[in-house]
Amino acid sequence: MSKKLVIVESPAKAKTIGSYLGSDYIVESSIGHIRDIPGRAKDAPEKLQDEWRRTKYGVDVENGFKPLYVVSATKKKQVTKLKKLLKEADELYLATDEDREGEAIAWHLFEVLKPKVPVHRMVFHEITKPAIEAAVANPREIDQRMVDAQEARRILDRLYGYEISPVLWRKVRPKLSAGRVQSPATRILVERERERMAFVTASYWDLEGEFTVQSDPDKIQFSAALVSVDAARVASGRDFASTGELEGDVKLLDQEAATALAEGLAESDYTVESVEAKPYTRKPYPPFRTSTLQQEAGRKLRFGTGRTMSGAQRLYESGLITYMRTDSTTLSAAAVSAARALVTERYGAEYLPEKPRTYAGKVKNAQEAHEAIRPAGDEFVLPKTVASTFGPTSDEAKLYELIWKRTVASQMKDAKGESISVRIAATATTGENVLFGASGKTILFPGFLRAYVEGSDDPDAALDDQEKHLPAMAEGEAVDSVDMEAKGHETKPPARYTEASLVKRLEELGIGRPSTYASIISRIQERGYARKKGSALVPTLVAFATVALMEQHFTDFVDYAFTARMEDDLDEIAAGDQEAEPWLHAFFFGNGHPGLEDMVAENLDVIDAREINSIPLGDAPDGQPVVARAGRYGPYVQHGEDTASLPEETAPDELTVALALELLAAPSGDKILGTDPESSETVLAKSGRYGPYVQLGDVEPGSKVKPKTASLFKSMTLDDVTLDQAIQLLRQPINLGKHPETEEEILVQNGRYGAYIKAGKETRSLETEEEIFTIDLDGALKLLAEPKKRRGRQAAPPLKELGDDPNSKKPIVVKDGRWGLYVTDGETNASFRVGDSLEAITNERAAELLELRRQKLRGN
Repeated sequence: MSKKLVIVESPAKAKTIGSYLGSDYIVESSIGHIRDIPGRAKDAPEKLQDEWRRTKYGVDVENGFKPLYVVSATKKKQVTKLKKLLKEADELYLATDEDREGEAIAWHLFEVLKPKVPVHRMVFHEITKPAIEAAVANPREIDQRMVDAQEARRILDRLYGYEISPVLWRKVRPKLSAGRVQSPATRILVERERERMAFVTASYWDLEGEFTVQSDPDKIQFSAALVSVDAARVASGRDFASTGELEGDVKLLDQEAATALAEGLAESDYTVESVEAKPYTRKPYPPFRTSTLQQEAGRKLRFGTGRTMSGAQRLYESGLITYMRTDSTTLSAAAVSAARALVTERYGAEYLPEKPRTYAGKVKNAQEAHEAIRPAGDEFVLPKTVASTFGPTSDEAKLYELIWKRTVASQMKDAKGESISVRIAATATTGENVLFGASGKTILFPGFLRAYVEGSDDPDAALDDQEKHLPAMAEGEAVDSVDMEAKGHETKPPARYTEASLVKRLEELGIGRPSTYASIISRIQERGYARKKGSALVPTLVAFATVALMEQHFTDFVDYAFTARMEDDLDEIAAGDQEAEPWLHAFFFGNGHPGLEDMVAENLDVIDAREINSIPLGDAPDGQPVVARAGRYGPYVQHGEDTASLPEETAPDELTVALALELLAAPSGDKILGTDPESSETVLAKSGRYGPYVQLGDVEPGSKVKPKTASLFKSMTLDDVTLDQAIQLLRQPINLGKHPETEEEILVQNGRYGAYIKAGKETRSLETEEEIFTIDLDGALKLLAEPKKRRGRQAAPPLKELGDDPNSKKPIVVKDGRWGLYVTDGETNASFRVGDSLEAITNERAAELLELRRQKLRGN
């Protein structure tokens, strides 16, 4: 019997699809991309290594920008397996995802496997039996235009990263990277932090009163805030510029004026001046696309972008949702019918609009190849079914419910209500005529809000929060003041970006693609450009230096419009409206403007590393400037010739002259203790990543010579360690003499588990570190003569117990390890990052750290 080979990307997808197609089909996975441009010559086969060296990082820029592809070392075994299966097949179906990456994987499979049987390109947007059967029945050819666009992007990213990253290594810090989307995304974070640093806080005061309507028998209290004094609007936060200056013709109250006005109103009569009611309508949100799912999962579930996409991937591969990488908000006719049926069934016919709702995409550079993200199939699986499969607290269950509710709500009627605005007038005993304002909102018909309220996971409870009731009152009616309070406020700088808001901003600018957002945000953190503080992304000084270098010397490559135009160009290549080779040639060699190659050559020697790594903070009282610098070995502050290390967790907007001078005035981490009499080398006491230590001799930064070091005892500090103590520490291991029976040398020293003595393979622990300096040969011999005590140490109990990991389903705990605090589910360990703390760590954050660690181990 003839066999048909179907190749998909992932094993999970292969298993699901295999169950639909039956015994005539062999379904196997490629496990992602099978080949790529090698990163180094040695990553290529020996016969191709010279060719790699002749090219630009594996791209032959002199001959049509032809890339050098090799099968990845980790995929050779899988490729061999696929070739063997192909020999047994009469037809080949390439069933990778229908996007540029998926199309490229299909093309690479075709090129490597070299099939001699009919080849079909099989595409689908959901993994359901009807969808898979329809895809088999209606195959197409490989879309070479999409392949060209993906290859152009891959070549562009290789040239961009490999040309600019070494500049960063030389001028900022080793191991940094530049990227077509990564660098502009980092600039977004830095620009927001610059705004925060330049922000000047302003103070303003107002009044807030509690009132009752005299005719109300229930005496229901309501709040109203001061809105005007003598017909001049009272200043609020929006009336101040970022410089702290007041803008517009408004009345600014300080504490004294606000307190006096409150006292002057204590005995005043209050009257309702106006009551204005206006109807309002709210339309439902469109179904999810990739970016809006990431944003809403961030707001509602507190998921990071990587965690959201991992959970969505599992739902897709399980046949529960449509493809999760999409720019589209459209629904198929079958999906609309399924959603409308659920509206009637679950909420009643009064919630169903007469006609189906349609949504047009508004995304810059949108690709409409797929539907919106929705429950798969012609009948949507209920959330409780998914919860019973994956567990009610699993990421999959939470994400599916979010997608289900959003999809169903998108086909429901508008919410309708009424907003009420009330103005209350009074005259103070000091003569000022004032107005207070109160507002209320009532939902008359909840419409789609019955199913979905953005930012809330409980629509029924959220409906109550959507309403704010005021007691009935009419114009001219008397009102009593129950309480009056003067309140002070300060303006706040613009909020830092979270992962969700950064995704939104990237999408607004047309930078990147939904499928890249999670990996870009992860890479920014992995490379040390940003760290998490709560949910906010805080750029580091390294990010400031990198962005400054790019802005001054590679301006276009962090220009938002330029980056978005590159996305447009890739779209045109995919549509066949532009050729890849001339476009790459113009980018690399230039076309009426300098190309990447010339820009790097011209700028490398003129970049002032000291300047781009510096952030001026202001002048000290002595008139000398104070600056913060990224530093190749860590951030620091400088005033004249004095420097002091800057704690890694310090946010740039916290940097001030006062903080810098405080750090500079603190005892230095490096202290010269004196000279070693034997070697004549300087002995230093230093503060290091793993604690205080002493060092023999100093070396130039970057030197391959490693000086001898020794950790201080736990009882010692940098302030009180002496030269004699340091010399003793550096003499370790100390030779006490030879064992009289074995002739083996007996050594005493400090180790990972504390102080110990050693004779050959025999070791014995000492009670304290100080015994290293006091034990003699006789004492060591007595200790060695005693039976060896087994450590028998039990694992230390966890410092904190969290919930279950959504992937492994195992409990997550916090432990203290050799390198500090870490989270573990028993299978994967992930260290705390800068900004994480034992007190603040949550189950969601711990799960995110574990997922990032798994991705790194998988090489993602």
